Amino acid sequence: MKIRVSNEIRNLLTELNPILQSQDKNRSLALKIFLALCLNVVISPAVLAATGGTITRTSAYAIGLLVLVTIGLAIYLMAVMLQPQRF
Repeated sequence: MKIRVSNEIRNLLTELNPILQSQDKNRSLALKIFLALCLNVVISPAVLAATGGTITRTSAYAIGLLVLVTIGLAIYLMAVMLQPQRF
């Protein structure tokens, strides 16, 4: 299943990229968590539609959140494997 990203979302993400790379760690972490939750709002209806409505909306949001956490951990572990001196 392919998810089409509209140009508006793509432009928003390119505008937010410098903000995400800011030096303020606390604000950056809070912003990343907020963006992950917003992305979950986009992912969970796709999960709900892919299952044909056989699962509840709460379960779809939980699955979407688990997917985001899994992708985040995979990216972190790849960074640790490729740049071990930083950690």
